[in-house]
Amino acid sequence: MISIVVVAAVLTTQGPALATRLGSAGALAAIVVLHLAIGRRLIRADRASRLLLAVHLVLFATAVTLVPNANWLLFGVIPLVFQMVPLRPAVIGVVVANAALPVSGLILRPDELGMNLVIAAISAAAGIWLGYWITRVVEQSHERQRLIDELESSRAEVARLSREAERARLSAEIHDTLAQGFTSIIALLQATDPDLKDDRIALAVRTARENLAEARSLVAALSPAPLTSGSLPSAVRRQVDRFHEESGVTAGFRVTGDERELPTAVEVVLLRAAQEALTNVRRHAGAREAAVLLAYTAASVRLVVRDDGRGFVPGAADGYGLAGMRSRAEQVRGDVRVVSDPDTGTTVEVEVPA
Repeated sequence: MISIVVVAAVLTTQGPALATRLGSAGALAAIVVLHLAIGRRLIRADRASRLLLAVHLVLFATAVTLVPNANWLLFGVIPLVFQMVPLRPAVIGVVVANAALPVSGLILRPDELGMNLVIAAISAAAGIWLGYWITRVVEQSHERQRLIDELESSRAEVARLSREAERARLSAEIHDTLAQGFTSIIALLQATDPDLKDDRIALAVRTARENLAEARSLVAALSPAPLTSGSLPSAVRRQVDRFHEESGVTAGFRVTGDERELPTAVEVVLLRAAQEALTNVRRHAGAREAAVLLAYTAASVRLVVRDDGRGFVPGAADGYGLAGMRSRAEQVRGDVRVVSDPDTGTTVEVEVPA
């Protein structure tokens, strides 16, 4: 719109010959055509073009030299300059555009030089300030959009990792609770009636096996049941007593240090570690004795499960249970150490900062 108004003003200007006015209007029209045909596409693609800017400035200087009233197009040229190139070359472009009138006036209209210099100085200062402000606004908008995109991406990634962690946690909980419980039931029933001659025991074993198969599709409670009815030491003690009742292996339990309340996540890790370690002793160790220690220190809590069984090669025999134990410990910045020897048995130690 401003281009149309300026072209009309140039064509109706009194004084210059018609050919001069047409030449000035033609230069202004060429600026518009170039912008519509090339410049706008480059601006949208965020591609700077110093060559196109130079062509625009030459055409603008030509129009101003022919008809000084063409200088009014500065209101459209200055914002265009800041859109076409980065800030530093844009400032140079604005200075050049504003210099067109006084420079041409110095040669053709020296009597108007003073006024033209004042106008050029004011226009250049205002244009540079406005362009800088617009550039900063655009940069801040782009930065905000980038931060928003990063935030959305981060939230999506956190949600994905959270879902994966929850699935892993639920799998570990199912393994440590329902699956181990059904396994214990089957072992106790078969110990009572190895040949399953009693139909009721056979039915119970078959049912337990069926539920053991289905247990991995169930969702375990978020907080383990033993912890809801007492402290961590009492919950671990119950696991030790249960281990002794089911396996017949002599088992001891003791607590050292000053007992204190721990975060639920830490208590879950330690309790599940005790369950897993005792289950492994019952299934694989062939031990005669086992001992569990829960040690409170100022900086951490340590759970130690020892047995005098046949031992194994750590790493080579790590199954899902030990892998799950390590995974849970890592979630609370804990550490799992396993030492095993055929002569001395196995020691599983879990230490969690708390």
